[in-house]
Amino acid sequence: MISVDVVLPCLDEAEALPGVLRRLPTGYRAIVVDNGSTDGTARVAATAGAVVVREPRRGYGAAVHAGLLAASAEYVCVLDGDGSLPPEALPAMVAAVDEGADLAVGRRVPHGAGAWPWHARAGNALIAMVLRRRGIPVHDIGPVRAGRRAALLALDVRDRGSGYPLELLLRANAAGWLVHETDVEYAPRTGGRSKVSGSVRGTVRAAWAMAAVLVSVLAGAR
Repeated sequence: MISVDVVLPCLDEAEALPGVLRRLPTGYRAIVVDNGSTDGTARVAATAGAVVVREPRRGYGAAVHAGLLAASAEYVCVLDGDGSLPPEALPAMVAAVDEGADLAVGRRVPHGAGAWPWHARAGNALIAMVLRRRGIPVHDIGPVRAGRRAALLALDVRDRGSGYPLELLLRANAAGWLVHETDVEYAPRTGGRSKVSGSVRGTVRAAWAMAAVLVSVLAGAR
């Protein structure tokens, strides 16, 4: 059986997390990275049997990196803990990596009213278009992905904020990685409000962070 760890970066996801953990495929070990929650996320995760890692430095990238360091399986998936993405999609993504892809990423397909606000979708589409022009075959800055732990760490992704997924794709492309994209259902989150796409302000903040990553990585590649 393939050994898989699932990193779930979480900030105040106590309400949604139990449902996400229950839906993880058999044999997939959950590593919940508590990124400074105040709603008991760590306690809920531990009660559900997940490995809990505390990362006090705020930021999506900081949480994902802490999870990768804590993982020990050959294959690692990253999944949001808000219930918006289906854990059931992970085995197919891991299989794609096992069969030759270096990185499998999910392309979100909205399902249900309010699943993906227009402002978040527009910003994502613009950045994805830039990536495709650089030869990266994606239509989404995938919040769900799978790869080999050692290879992911070796990419040396340095962003510790919301620009992490973008930098990951840019570095993967520079390294000549084969990227496999697959559609995944994207539903309204099952608890709380998104820290990024839940408001125009959050989306703009994330877009600025990604723009900075884009400029920095491309400048360094010249």
